[in-house]
Amino acid sequence: MNYFVNLTWQDTIKDVIDILIVTYIIYHLILLVRGTRAVQLLKGILVLVFIWAVSTWFDLYTLKWLMNQMFTFGVLAIFIIFQPELRRALEQLGRGKLFGRNSADEEEFGKEIGEIIKAVNYLSRRKIGALIVFERDTGLNEYTESGIPMQSIISSQLLINIFIPNTPLHDGAVIIQGHRISAAACYLPLSENPFISKELGTRHRAAIGISEVGDAVSIVVSEETGQISLAIDGQVVRDINEESLISKLYAELGPNSNTKEKRSPFRRRKEAGKNG
Repeated sequence: MNYFVNLTWQDTIKDVIDILIVTYIIYHLILLVRGTRAVQLLKGILVLVFIWAVSTWFDLYTLKWLMNQMFTFGVLAIFIIFQPELRRALEQLGRGKLFGRNSADEEEFGKEIGEIIKAVNYLSRRKIGALIVFERDTGLNEYTESGIPMQSIISSQLLINIFIPNTPLHDGAVIIQGHRISAAACYLPLSENPFISKELGTRHRAAIGISEVGDAVSIVVSEETGQISLAIDGQVVRDINEESLISKLYAELGPNSNTKEKRSPFRRRKEAGKNG
């Protein structure tokens, strides 16, 4: 009570700023682990904390001693368990990207998009099926771990070679994280939306599914028709032309994109006509 009596407006502003900074850091840390196996590990830690609280509340001596021993070595265990996420956070912090989107400058981003468009057009003309997924704020490590790690520079030749039929990596999705092809032959969750067109196959359902569980953007090339589709926010735009595809990729993934503003038109789209 004395704290509030002696509280000045300077102290109030300082406390508000302090709370906002901590909230901002926690928010971005949550984004960092979202979509990864770390989420399940965090749930497990919360269960252990709950058990410890119960043992303390009811004074269960043996269980409380066991939990105390576990928490004593828990800090070291956390560093070991969350090593991939911690390394990723430190890398982003070193690049000055922890509190911003990990995007290239205009020139580098333009080259990457050019390579992707070249590959997609090649695959489309020859009716070779393909699925390319771009990571945004929601981590996709859970899905890259299901595929073959690559960490390769984005190039049209490599993307084309990956999806050539009867090659070891052609079946599955390519996931792009930052400026690298992170993994190929990745398994993605299939959408269970009953309103999706029956014409759409597994690739399209996987593209929609990954966009439903996070904020990923997916490009699909149909092996039946050669049509190029773009999936965002659980919606798919089918048979999108090259100009519109480039425009959407710049709007959703570009260095100067505003994710919240750019995604809203897709949420208003309905799966009719060109949409599946």
